[in-house]
Amino acid sequence: MIKNKLHAGDCLPFLERLPALSVDALITDPPYASGGVHIGSKNRSTSDKYQNGGTARQYPEFTGDHRDQRAHLRWMTLWLSECLRVMKDGAPICLFTDWRQLPLTTDALQVAGFTWRGIAVWDKGEGVRPQMGRYRNQAEYIVWGSKGDMPLDRGVGVLRGVYKEVVKQKDKFHVTGKPTDLMRDLIKICPAGGVILDPFAGSGSTLLAAESAGYDWLGCELSEEYKAIALNRLATLRAE
Repeated sequence: MIKNKLHAGDCLPFLERLPALSVDALITDPPYASGGVHIGSKNRSTSDKYQNGGTARQYPEFTGDHRDQRAHLRWMTLWLSECLRVMKDGAPICLFTDWRQLPLTTDALQVAGFTWRGIAVWDKGEGVRPQMGRYRNQAEYIVWGSKGDMPLDRGVGVLRGVYKEVVKQKDKFHVTGKPTDLMRDLIKICPAGGVILDPFAGSGSTLLAAESAGYDWLGCELSEEYKAIALNRLATLRAE
């Protein structure tokens, strides 16, 4: 098992090669297969679905975001089941999702064999997606749990349940990228010195947060464009 190396390709073959009981935490932001309520809207490009038409900056497309509910649940269960094998007993799992896929994500986590323990909230701020006469969709969610029992004496303190972190353009390298500062807070659920797994590395925010905090990490990314972005960000961090 080679740590602190970003692997290229589909996550399933990558996960299958990892040894059992080798990971201390899974923290990842998989494709939501959201951004629409019918198959036509789901099949739009990811830039069309998620950029809201309000930014001139263009980001590379990513795949795997078009599945219907049954296909998405089946796919989530496949790779989560493999993650269960490679994680140590008691290891935490954190999965990003949105309001549409929140019920499905809690189901997938449990079907794969994990214990569901709660939901944390990422508040993106009041400038996000205003809709006249409707509540703002200004939050995304972190569905979290563990592989079996999760002892309280893991050397991890009390963690927040709500994280307010706006997206800054200078820190945004992916069309659905999460702020690096947000990831620095979330990875604190992993005990010090642990190995953090992210099979959907994207532009590398989880990997950067892990490396800057002294964790080892294992990452995989299907898109060559996003892999290159993540590697460049890691190289910049290491040069500082």
